[in-house]
Amino acid sequence: MREIISQISEYVWGVWRFRWISLAAVWMVAIVGWVVVALTPEQYLASARVHVDTNTVLRPLLRGLAVQPDVDERIALMSKTMLSRPNLEKLMRMADLDLAVRNEEQKEKVMDDLKKSISLSGDRRNASLYTVTFKNEDREVAKKVVESMLTVFVESALGDKRKDSSGAQDFLNKQIADYEQRLTEAEARLSDFKQRNSGLLPSEMDDYYKRLEFEREQLASAELQLKAVKNRRDELQRQIEGEEPVFLSSQIEFSPQVVAIDKRITAMQNNLDSLLLRYTDLHPSVIQIKDMLGDLEKEKSAAIAAIKRSAPDQYASLNDNPVYQQMRSMLSETEASEAELSTRAQEYKLRVQSLEDKINQIPLLESEHQQLTRDYDVISRQHQTLLSRRESARISGNVEQAADDVTFRIIDPPFAPLKPNEPNKLLMNVIVLVGAIGTGLGIGLLMSLLKPVVSTRATLNKITGFPVLGSVQLIRSPLERRQQLVNTMVFACVALSLVVLFVGISVFQGMDMQLANLVTKMEVLV
Repeated sequence: MREIISQISEYVWGVWRFRWISLAAVWMVAIVGWVVVALTPEQYLASARVHVDTNTVLRPLLRGLAVQPDVDERIALMSKTMLSRPNLEKLMRMADLDLAVRNEEQKEKVMDDLKKSISLSGDRRNASLYTVTFKNEDREVAKKVVESMLTVFVESALGDKRKDSSGAQDFLNKQIADYEQRLTEAEARLSDFKQRNSGLLPSEMDDYYKRLEFEREQLASAELQLKAVKNRRDELQRQIEGEEPVFLSSQIEFSPQVVAIDKRITAMQNNLDSLLLRYTDLHPSVIQIKDMLGDLEKEKSAAIAAIKRSAPDQYASLNDNPVYQQMRSMLSETEASEAELSTRAQEYKLRVQSLEDKINQIPLLESEHQQLTRDYDVISRQHQTLLSRRESARISGNVEQAADDVTFRIIDPPFAPLKPNEPNKLLMNVIVLVGAIGTGLGIGLLMSLLKPVVSTRATLNKITGFPVLGSVQLIRSPLERRQQLVNTMVFACVALSLVVLFVGISVFQGMDMQLANLVTKMEVLV
């Protein structure tokens, strides 16, 4: 701690050694700074306060029926976009700032100055309060710009509101027309699909399986009837056209020749059965008996043929036999029934085959039907939503036309003081004085560092490295002490005169500002 205090003391002593240089620097910087402050152009700060009321009576009444815009957010966004190029151009025209514009370069400069000088800020404690300020060297221009800003602010709020409502309805109308066309196309696709796949739709699957089961039953019944008719036809055919007609069977079967051969065949068959019980089919005795049975069968056939040839008149008389004619008629009817049943069975078979082929298509048809139905439902739902929103937008538009959802009330009308109030020259003078003193101290310290001297024993010990046994104090003569005192008094007077000069400048500017504020208040009251 002692080292720090000692170091500070050395710095202070160093600055004091070059106090006149430091004081000269302070005077120079202060004079230059105050001159610059005095020459700084003064500006008039015009301002106004407006209250934006977004709470209306209709808002809670129309909740759920009309679109409720976030008015607070819209106002906040609008306040941020107030300094857009179109608004700046409008302000320039309304404040007649464009009269002095001769080219695009001047126009850009005027717009840049407007953008830098305009301020639109909200109140932190009350978000509905907005303060509009503008500073300019011309008092009337400053006031006129603030008035124009209020006008633009209100017009932008009301104009954007109507524009948004109209734009929303136009957009909804276009979307509804587009969805109506898409809905018509979806309905046509779904209707065409239902017509092409009637009976196979998911809602008709029970009917489909019932139809398939019914057709299968009909096919089985038709095939069974056809089989019975075919058996009947074969029997009639065998009876009519067979080798042993039933009308001559009794004469042929009981003829002596046939009876004798049958007895031999029976005996031979019995003998064969007994041999097969002891031997296999390859035994010579078994083979011999089988050959003999074959010969007997041939002999029997020959005998029957001989008997038939010996009785041609009996066969010729069959055509005149009523029973034979009835059997021929029954055969014809049976053949007709067979053809009819065959056609019916073929038709049922084709139906069953067609229905069975569609079984594999049912999952694909279900998937396609679900997709078409889903597309139709989605489009229909969106169409209904758009219709509802258009109606809400229409009601909102009517509400906006009938009642304002935003009310602007000017709390403080635009005003500008009679005397310039920008910049704050008193504060600037203080800053100049502080800066000048800091500059003087810095220069004195720098000079002491550039031209160092040994002022303490500790410093001497640190520089030489030798121990310091003692020190001798300088004893000034009375004349030197008087000169030093005079020198110090002169320095104090010069420094004090700088302070007096600062106080004089501040008092003069303060009186000027108080007078300007008093006149401004009187103007506002009037």
